[in-house]
Amino acid sequence: MVNVGIIGLGKMGMSHYSIINAHDSVKVTGVCDSSGYVLDVLHKYTGAATFTDFEKMLDSTAVEAVVISTPSRLHAPMVRTCLERGLHVFCEKPFCLDPVDSRALAEFAVQRGLVTQVGYHNRFVGAFGEVKRLLESGAIGKVSHALAEAYGPVVLKPKGGTWRSKKDEGGGALYDYAAHPLDLLTWYFGQPDHISGTVLGHVFSAETEDEVFTSLTWANGPSGQLSVSWSDESQRKMTTKVTIWGTNGRINVDRQECQVYLRDASKAPPGYGPGWNVRYTTELTEEVDFYVRGEEYSAQLNAWVKRIESGEVRGVGDFVDAAGTDEVLAAIARSKGGVPEEVGILTPRVGQTDAFPGFLSRLRNRLRARRSVRNVGRG
Repeated sequence: MVNVGIIGLGKMGMSHYSIINAHDSVKVTGVCDSSGYVLDVLHKYTGAATFTDFEKMLDSTAVEAVVISTPSRLHAPMVRTCLERGLHVFCEKPFCLDPVDSRALAEFAVQRGLVTQVGYHNRFVGAFGEVKRLLESGAIGKVSHALAEAYGPVVLKPKGGTWRSKKDEGGGALYDYAAHPLDLLTWYFGQPDHISGTVLGHVFSAETEDEVFTSLTWANGPSGQLSVSWSDESQRKMTTKVTIWGTNGRINVDRQECQVYLRDASKAPPGYGPGWNVRYTTELTEEVDFYVRGEEYSAQLNAWVKRIESGEVRGVGDFVDAAGTDEVLAAIARSKGGVPEEVGILTPRVGQTDAFPGFLSRLRNRLRARRSVRNVGRG
């Protein structure tokens, strides 16, 4: 039995609490939120131990692992505190707003043998997972181009008042929306080497972007495009899709189905033939014990718990994976205005660095030095 604490009881936090609280191998020993009203209601109907200070929760309960679903700007300091206490951590996306923090915390967690995960739930959607299998088999040949898209009716009028409308708290379509299709691209192809032609457009929001359009390139690999808008009322809800072209065919995928066209099916998994093939999420998804918003939300938490039980530090969507996505997000943010931007300036990769926090200090110095060089001559 794994003793888990929940930090943050917003929309995602409540979803995670519902799922993890029903898990056969988990006991929720405490919950923390800034809203006294939410905590009072939760305690009244569940009897859960409640706290408004997360460190007091960690001190007062026999917690072994935590789920963090707070505003994005709070992720890095909270994750750091939990890792230093030797706790396994599941953190909502995006992982950290500063990729220096992301890489350092990922390194620290691996060194301490702690099991981590970030809530990029699309990696646990059956149709998106099938794409990974097809690419690894070489089914569509050498990939030439990929297009990742996400559209939805999130911001349809000028508004503010929450952290999602504030740039310095991680709000905006880039970190809160584009992170999902971008994470699929990094899962399929790794980090791109360069970002260019970025447009961060405003439709309704004054401080944050509502649209994200950018181009990505991989050395000796495909080109790619990211196209995102959360101010698209033509969509009933968030729609994420990826299109991939290769020398032997094409893949179209969204949450519902994976469509594959093959000229030659000799390298495809069993069951695929020349021409169009369709695999539905319903046939690709494993059954889960508890359903709230979609099987993938339960699947990602279940995978995290199983890795804690088995001691498997690395896994799909862990801090190392999420740190790579964070570095690309930061490069996109830096490249606005059409200036090409290099990705991965914060690497070396996990396992090639020494201990935290010296690693963090060195990376910050490298980042400041790079920014100084880029600003020379800009009067």
